[in-house]
Amino acid sequence: MSTETDFGIPAQGGQSPGRQQSSLGTAGARNLSTTTKSQPQMQGISPRWLLRMLPWTQVTGGTYRVNRRLSYKVGGGRVSFVQTGAEVRVVPPTLRELPVFGGFPDEEVLAELAGRFVQREFAAGEVLVERGQPVDEVLLIAHGRVSRLGVGSYGEPTVLGVLADGDHLGLEALVRSDALWEYTARSSTAGTLLALPWPAFQELADRSEALRDQILARLADAHRPQNKRGEAEIAMSAGHTGEFELLGAFVDYELEPREYELSIAQTVLRVHTRVADLYNQPMNQTEQQLKLTIEALRERQEHELINHREFGLLHNADYDQRIQPHSGPPTPDDMDELLSRRRGTRFFLAHPTAIAAIGRESNRRGLYPGSVEVEGRPVPAWRGVPIFSCNKIPISREGTSSILALRTGEDKQGVIGLRPAGIADEYEPGLSVRFTGIDDKAVISYLISAYHSVAVLVPDAVGVLENVDITRPGR
Repeated sequence: MSTETDFGIPAQGGQSPGRQQSSLGTAGARNLSTTTKSQPQMQGISPRWLLRMLPWTQVTGGTYRVNRRLSYKVGGGRVSFVQTGAEVRVVPPTLRELPVFGGFPDEEVLAELAGRFVQREFAAGEVLVERGQPVDEVLLIAHGRVSRLGVGSYGEPTVLGVLADGDHLGLEALVRSDALWEYTARSSTAGTLLALPWPAFQELADRSEALRDQILARLADAHRPQNKRGEAEIAMSAGHTGEFELLGAFVDYELEPREYELSIAQTVLRVHTRVADLYNQPMNQTEQQLKLTIEALRERQEHELINHREFGLLHNADYDQRIQPHSGPPTPDDMDELLSRRRGTRFFLAHPTAIAAIGRESNRRGLYPGSVEVEGRPVPAWRGVPIFSCNKIPISREGTSSILALRTGEDKQGVIGLRPAGIADEYEPGLSVRFTGIDDKAVISYLISAYHSVAVLVPDAVGVLENVDITRPGR
C-alpha cells in the first residue's frame, strides 16, 4: 500500500515518507527484459501405456479379418434386463446370448419366452440351488452376486466361481430332463433373479416348431467332436503300433469370420494467419497448436480402444474370460485367477485407483506385489507381469472398476492394434495432418485424422476382472 510524502506525492514501492528511490525498480526494469517461456502445458496427458505396449499391424483396405477355426459354441454371453420400479424383465433379444438360443431368429417366440420368467428376490447367504438336486428351471441373475460351491478331492468345500449381473444357471434343464445340479449356488449379497420353470418352457416348445428345431440343432452341435474350447476337433491317432489305419483330418474354418473396420478420430485445427505471421517467435504457434491437438487425439484414441462398444476391449472380452472378485476388492487370489486364464499374459491394465487397491489388499496379507523395469522405469507388477495404469478404464458410481489382462502379438494369437499403412499427409503412424485451406476470415485450417482399432485374435487373449470394489478394503 502506497503512502504520501510531506508534499502529498505518493512514495514508490511502499517506502516510508521522506525517502526517495535511489535505483530503478523491478517493475520498470521488466519492460526492457526478455522473459523465458515454457512451451504450452497440458494436464490431460496420461502415460497411454496401451498405445505404447500394443503391437501395431498395418491394415490395407481399412479392414482386418480375423480367421478362426470353426467353433460350435454360440452365445454364452450375458442377458440384459429392464427395470420399472421394483419390476425386472428380460430384454427378449438378449436371450440369444444363452448358448441354446444363439442365432434364434423368431423375435415373437423370444418375447413370449422372456414373459414366462418369474421374478424372485434372494437374501445374502441364501442357498439358491443344491448340489445333486434335479435341474428343473433356468435362473438369470438380474442383480447381486452368487457363488458356485463344489466339493474338493478330499471332501472340502471349494469355490468354483462367482456369478453376477446377467449370468445364468441351469441351462441343462432346457436340453435334458434328467439333469442334476453339479454344484451348490449360494448368494453372497442380496439381489434379484428371474426363473424359467421347465413346464413353462416345455409348453412353449410344444407350440413352436422353430423353437424345437433350435433345441435339436444345439443338441447336435453339442455332440459333434470338439475340443474344450468348443472348436471342431481335428481327428488324429496316437500311441498305435504296426500298420494302423490312420484317421483322415482337416481343419474347418468359420464361414463368417469377424472383420474389424478402422475407426477414426478427427478434428479441425484453426489458426489465424495474423497469429501465425506475427506471434511466431520464439515458438512456432502452429507447431504448438498441432502438438497439443495431437495429444488430445491420442488420449481419445486410447479411450476408444478400451471403451468403444464395437471393438473396445471391455466390450469384446469373451464372457468365459470375465471373472468376478471373491469378496469385492482385488485380492491376490483374484489376480492369480485372472492371470491363470491364459498363457503368456503380457501385462495387466488397471485404473490408478485400482492399482492402489491391489497394493492395499496385498499389504493386508503381508505381501508386496513387487515391480519390473519397463522402458527404464519401475512399474508395479504381479507375478512378474507389469500392471500399467490406464485412467480410461471407467469407475462406476458405486466405486467399482475393471482390471484387464492381455496377451499381445499376432504371432502369440493375442491382442493387436490396427492402423492404416501409408496414408496421405501422414504426420505420425496412423495419423495425418492435411492442410484444407484459408477461409475468407484469414483462418488457416488443418484436418487432423487418427485411424485405429484393436483386434482380439482368439477369445482367451484378453481377460477382465469385473466389478472390482476399489473404495474399501476387504473383510
